[in-house]
Amino acid sequence: MQEEVKVIPDLSKTLVELKKYPGTLKGICRGIERETLRVKQDGSLTDTSHPTSLGSALTHQWITTDFAEALLELVTPRDDIDDINYLVRFLSDLHRYVAQELTQERMWPFSMPCIINDPNKIKLAEYGKSNIGRMKTLYRRGLKNRYGAMMQIIAGVHYNFSLPIAFWQKSLGKTNITTEDISSGYLTLIRNYYRFGWIIPYLFGASPAMHSSFLEGRKTNLCFETDGKEILWLPYATSLRLSNVGYNNKKNVLDFTYNSLEEYVDTLNNAINTPSDDYLKIGIRDKNNHLLQLNANVLQTENELYVPVRPKRFSNSANPGRDLLLQKGIEYIEIRSLDINPFSTIGINYDQIRFLDLFLIWCSLTNQSKMTKEELHSNRKNWNKISLEGRKPNLEIDLNGGKDKCTLLEIGKRIFNDLYYLAKILDTNEGDMQYQNVCNKFIKFFENPELTYSARILHRIKTEGFLTTAMMLAENHYSLLKNESLEILSQQDFLRQLKESIESQHKIEKNDCMEFERYLDSLYY
Repeated sequence: MQEEVKVIPDLSKTLVELKKYPGTLKGICRGIERETLRVKQDGSLTDTSHPTSLGSALTHQWITTDFAEALLELVTPRDDIDDINYLVRFLSDLHRYVAQELTQERMWPFSMPCIINDPNKIKLAEYGKSNIGRMKTLYRRGLKNRYGAMMQIIAGVHYNFSLPIAFWQKSLGKTNITTEDISSGYLTLIRNYYRFGWIIPYLFGASPAMHSSFLEGRKTNLCFETDGKEILWLPYATSLRLSNVGYNNKKNVLDFTYNSLEEYVDTLNNAINTPSDDYLKIGIRDKNNHLLQLNANVLQTENELYVPVRPKRFSNSANPGRDLLLQKGIEYIEIRSLDINPFSTIGINYDQIRFLDLFLIWCSLTNQSKMTKEELHSNRKNWNKISLEGRKPNLEIDLNGGKDKCTLLEIGKRIFNDLYYLAKILDTNEGDMQYQNVCNKFIKFFENPELTYSARILHRIKTEGFLTTAMMLAENHYSLLKNESLEILSQQDFLRQLKESIESQHKIEKNDCMEFERYLDSLYY
């Protein structure tokens, strides 16, 4: 079996060279977007609108909503945070402020939803009466009609990550580096994330169980175990959120191989401009002439693409992000495969961030080969296998497009050999042992799957109950956050952002001069 692990190229020479220039890894930038449902103290979904004390969901820089009025999204700045401590403290401040404002509600600590007695009562996110606000709500109505509201209130954490120019210069061996070179480097990272990124749900997946109301009236071929009351679980699951029962484009799985930026954008454009037979059946309007979705195409917009990782570029313009990608190249990547960490008040912790740094750097350095569609399909099967049975003893993973196999333990140890070497380089920059400590901690998860987040939370849920566990965690997080002092932001910062966001929304609404139907026709999705 050891021979088969050699499908992962030997990085020893690359890492030795990188160690000579540790400064090339200074300046990694990160951002975090954390979703969480607002729930009542009995564990059911709140029926209140987005609190006015949190500002305008349309224009607030840090606090917004996702699919539903009850689905909060807390967002750190994405373009200039290169200090992990600052990032975590900033995200903590957002949670502290929200906790102070939610006196009668709590932030749900799980990725899989709370008790939902009637999915039809899930209120779509509202963004005011402006054209862009109405468009955002209509887009969500389309998601509801396509996938159902239950899937859309599954929550997660998104991790935005970019590497410094100096790293690309050294790793690609070019002084005069171009945006095309950097984009090519990020695409290598993305392809390898598809190949090996299942390590993230294995280590950090925290949704092995769900409330029985999630599947109410819906069919599944999965053999869930149950307590006969409220809990459904799979004994070796890591992340139901990432599995076929969770958050994905079930009917339209697109074959992105990420071999070139042009191919990625062409495939995305084709999906956005190609009608779907399934969505044509939904129609654009109901019998009362109310709009049901933005369009009947495979994807309404590029935001509807549900994949583990996406190439991104910062944009404040009206142009679609994919246009800017082609014009100016990839600026960062968005990791979308993190479950909410139920043991953290902010849904993620320092150790996870440091591991992500290590793993994403490793993905950028290893195996630059192109990816075939056959390999892509094999990689998807690996992801689903880990999501549904990742802790199963002696589980094997397909490598090299299914041509080779390797046990999870063997491949985990192989990857961690490289990660530990990278950790030493990053610790040289930081002047401590934090990255090496992370390696020492998480390699044990492969040796003992009971240490994983999914195993720990499943044991607690089966012992205490799904709802009891969730609300005990929610109350504990609420109590801690409410009593902590702000560290980066001030109360004045939040009040200023509250005022400015509301004024900004009113300004947008006042300046609208086009009928909504014409506005939709003018959009280039």
